Amino acid sequence: MTDYSALADDIRRWGAELGFQRVGVTGIDLAEDEAHLLNWLDAGHHGEMDYMARHGEKRSRPADLQPGTVRVISARMDYAPDGIRSAWGVINDAERGYVSRYALGRDYHKLMRNRLQKLAERIAGVTGPFGHRVFTDSAPVLEKALARNAGLGWIGKHTLLLDRDAGSWFFLGEIYTDLPLPTDTPPAAHCGTCTRCIDICPTRAIVAPYQLDARRCISYLTIELRGSIPEDLRPLIGNRIFGCDDCQLVCPWNKFARTTSEADFAARSGLDSPLLVDLFGWTEQDFLAHTEGMAIRRTGYEGWLRNVAVALGNAPSSATVLAALRARANDNSALVREHVAWALAQHARGKPADHLPVTT
Repeated sequence: MTDYSALADDIRRWGAELGFQRVGVTGIDLAEDEAHLLNWLDAGHHGEMDYMARHGEKRSRPADLQPGTVRVISARMDYAPDGIRSAWGVINDAERGYVSRYALGRDYHKLMRNRLQKLAERIAGVTGPFGHRVFTDSAPVLEKALARNAGLGWIGKHTLLLDRDAGSWFFLGEIYTDLPLPTDTPPAAHCGTCTRCIDICPTRAIVAPYQLDARRCISYLTIELRGSIPEDLRPLIGNRIFGCDDCQLVCPWNKFARTTSEADFAARSGLDSPLLVDLFGWTEQDFLAHTEGMAIRRTGYEGWLRNVAVALGNAPSSATVLAALRARANDNSALVREHVAWALAQHARGKPADHLPVTT
């Protein structure tokens, strides 16, 4: 007969051996989080992410997604790379492009999924075949709520998971299972009266504590949105060309964040502080070569050029910037042409959008 308490301890130990910094276990009751999700969807805060509404309650009911599920094993893996140029330094250099720190290295999905599968195999070595399914942002899963319930942290006012000892620079993954493992206890929240994440957001996407309007979020605008970026938001994006980290960068808890020891998460292709004009000169083949195996591929080449065009529109006027933009004024993509035209108009007015400075 399986000793599930001992097995839970083994799972945490095996998780550490596989490169996870924290592993916890929770049940599947997400009633409160389901209500929050449905209110968020009703408000239209998911924007064009139709899959969020399409999956609906399956996201908050693990047993509907994977029949037989009674527990969820949640795992955390740190990703903050070491030895990269200061994030604030890049954000404040309007001639360079800022890429969210999570996307600088190898796409984490496959790496974490493989590690979680190995963890499941170790479990099976004790229990024999068991019902389970591994997820790494690959299905409708309320991963932050599950991680919170599994004791991995609390959900901050910016809607990201926070841990007292590690901040928020980490990825999450799950194993849905039919094993009746003992569950962990959610920690208390420790945001207090702090509103730094709300105050710093360039586009005011955090419309209230714990409420994010994705339609205004730079991560959504530069990654998920496939069409035109709303003109009123373009100046506020600054030089952020793939995602945004401002709310994490100002969070006091991130002074405890740990740099990753995973070589695959190290910055690639100089994308920790690239020159915008260099990026805008990339051919599609260049884009594919420089982003092979990276999450940046998600935006696609056309979306990449759109984002860089906006950043160039927000950059200081110079002969180099103007030449780069004019070279793509007749680009094959109507989407790119539109954003290039906007960028050139910004410079033609003699008053390019202010590049929003931030503090270190």
